[in-house]
Amino acid sequence: MVRTSKFAFLLPLMMLSVGAAGCSVQSGQESTGEYVDSAAISTKVKTKLATDGSAALANQVEVETLKDVVQLSGFVPTDGDRTKAEQIAWSVDGVRGVKNDIIVQP
Repeated sequence: MVRTSKFAFLLPLMMLSVGAAGCSVQSGQESTGEYVDSAAISTKVKTKLATDGSAALANQVEVETLKDVVQLSGFVPTDGDRTKAEQIAWSVDGVRGVKNDIIVQP
């Protein structure tokens, strides 16, 4: 019975993940492999923002990746935070470009 309830909980999550991947691939933006690579890069950048930056920086900066180009967005209090987030994104393996759309809002 425990297995059934765990599976029932995981099934909608798996379906949502497949659906999200399918939307990206169907729209012609990325192949399935590129989508997986982009998701991995986004996760690595978010993790490094928390470990090399700060928890506050990780919470303030949104990260999206498309074809190995990372887009950063959000609001930070200083230009130093904006620059630090970009440097962290560039330090992740596989990143071919960084678009820094972070806004400094003291």
